[in-house]
Amino acid sequence: MANSRVSIVMGSASDWKVMEHTYKTLKEFGITADVNALSAHRTPHQACELAENAKANGTQVIIGAAGGAAHLSGVLAGHTTLPVIGVPMPAWSLDGMDSLLSTVQMPKGVPVATVAIGKAGAVNAAILAVQIMALSDDELAQKMVEYKKKMTEDVLAANEELQKQLD
Repeated sequence: MANSRVSIVMGSASDWKVMEHTYKTLKEFGITADVNALSAHRTPHQACELAENAKANGTQVIIGAAGGAAHLSGVLAGHTTLPVIGVPMPAWSLDGMDSLLSTVQMPKGVPVATVAIGKAGAVNAAILAVQIMALSDDELAQKMVEYKKKMTEDVLAANEELQKQLD
């Protein structure tokens, strides 16, 4: 989708089960996102082309998700000046640790902000993208303040319920 503020790029369509949490979280903030399944290894030209054209297409943040060798986020970061957030996917081996290490261990000059493996990382990638964009968007910054306030209220309410059960 042209003019989306965030581009979500997954190494495989099967990553959608996790990355739909990124998409839904962005949507809660009113952020549009395009979603593509492009592989750093099987469709390298298309992945690089997406990253190279992202800024011109209105994208402000790219979120890459990949499992196994997990080179996708690094490849995307190597082809853009936009911030790239990497979400390591739980993969067929090592419970996603291979993905985490591949995503986080980038060479000097090619940063990828790496979040947790799986669903928590997918949600955190969306939150981090919102925080980045909120630096220059007061309305989005206010939505982030409200989000954090509601999160605090929810945790305190859950604690209050727990305390009642302990009595």
